[in-house]
Amino acid sequence: MQAKIWVDADACPNPVKEMLFRAAERKSVNIVLVANQMIKIPISPFIKMIRVSSGFDEADNYIVEQLNQGDLVITADIPLASDAIEKGALAINPRGNVYTPENIKQTVTMRDFMEEMRSSGVHTQGPNTFSQTDKHAFAQSLDKWLVKQR
Repeated sequence: MQAKIWVDADACPNPVKEMLFRAAERKSVNIVLVANQMIKIPISPFIKMIRVSSGFDEADNYIVEQLNQGDLVITADIPLASDAIEKGALAINPRGNVYTPENIKQTVTMRDFMEEMRSSGVHTQGPNTFSQTDKHAFAQSLDKWLVKQR
């Protein structure tokens, strides 16, 4: 069974989606975008859009339920990345950071710490705008995964 790429698509940057669409066609890999709103996708036998109901973590829950070992999840959502890794998948965020069994616990701990800081009134900076460097890092991480699929 060929591995799939699952995309937490609601907040996924358009340049990342465009790279994924090209990769789907070039490498004949199945990509499933999951979101609680309709997202425009190209007509392709390799690209599918699933719309879930709008509710907290609906897209995340759908992805985790459908995920198979060896699949790839594209998400900036650290708890979703953690769940994916627990099921034997790999997770990459749109900035190219690869989440692995070796680094996910530390990443979850840092996320929880920052969330605690924000909830106690400490102002933290939001993420930087999506840059060319981020786009390049994502492309490299995606290419590494695609090469391993052969």
